Amino acid sequence: MSDVLDLTQALIARDSVTPNDAGCLDLIVERLRPLDFHLEFIRAGGVTNLWARRGNTAPVVCFAGHTDVVPTGPLDKWNSAPFKPEIRDGYLYGRGAADMKTSLAAFVVGIERFVAANPDHKGSIALLLTSDEEGDAIDGTVRVVETLKARGELLDCCIVGEPTSTAKLGDVIKNGRRGSLSGKLSVKGKQGHVAYPHLGRNPVHLAAAALAELTAATWDAGNEYFPPTTFQISNIHAGTGATNVIPGTMEVLFNFRFSTATTVDELKATVHAILDKHKLEYELIWNQGGKPFLTPRGTLVDALSGAIKAATGIDTELSTTGGTSDGRFIADICPQVVELGPVNATIHQINECVAVADMEPLAEIYSGALDRLLK
Repeated sequence: MSDVLDLTQALIARDSVTPNDAGCLDLIVERLRPLDFHLEFIRAGGVTNLWARRGNTAPVVCFAGHTDVVPTGPLDKWNSAPFKPEIRDGYLYGRGAADMKTSLAAFVVGIERFVAANPDHKGSIALLLTSDEEGDAIDGTVRVVETLKARGELLDCCIVGEPTSTAKLGDVIKNGRRGSLSGKLSVKGKQGHVAYPHLGRNPVHLAAAALAELTAATWDAGNEYFPPTTFQISNIHAGTGATNVIPGTMEVLFNFRFSTATTVDELKATVHAILDKHKLEYELIWNQGGKPFLTPRGTLVDALSGAIKAATGIDTELSTTGGTSDGRFIADICPQVVELGPVNATIHQINECVAVADMEPLAEIYSGALDRLLK
């Protein structure tokens, strides 16, 4: 039997679709209270967040994660009920198995074992948990970060339990994430009859060259940790649906995934320069979804890499690929943020699962990181 498996099953059994915590945090609080954690619920907008801390001194090593999961999708496509955990052929199935209830259970068990062996450890251990990561992430981790920042409570290291492993547990650490910058571009023309093009101005035609230039542009070369910044058009819409009407406006949605090799202001300035060069009449609304963050090799990366090696024998790789995570918020109050969790092959999918054999080693990795940072 596995302590991590038992707690993971108990967490999966709770139907915690965003933003409903469904009692997951209560289970975790029950395990933390005997360890002398100060426990603080921070609620906002129907979201339940937990800030838990053991100790009052630096360094502060934090584990961060989320209890919420994405919707199940069609229930008849699942081989077993998504909120009734089931083990088949060495895998635990259920919504949240990989993303990220196994990590939460491994956090707790790893902490329990470290504290039992080191009751007078230096520094502080903390957990920052939310029920609003898979949704809009408006009232989740960001609210806890705002609270901590307002009272000057900063972190030194943070491990986010996102499922980062690709082929084997521990083969990839995410030591940063790209930022996300979106734009909603409205190009103005003049509606008219297609048989009288001289009486109209087609915004699709007017913007075509500018869009081609934007898609062909090189924004930066990336750096040691990040690939080059990318620009993608995700949607274009113009016209009334009729074939004989020149559209009066065209709307273009686009997104940048950008690295620390450039800035938001630089990206915006270049886009506006290209649009202005082509003499377009336009409106552009910007929305920054997240800032990039990066943790170079150093104290936290070395500690986690060493713990992975000890538990699995694997020499881990660093990566900044993929989407974004709540690490983007935590980086505002913590200079070192990395992500490490189970294999991500089935996250958000029907029949999401995690290898049972990976559960105890994951707890060992987390406790091993604490051992290297706080012993």
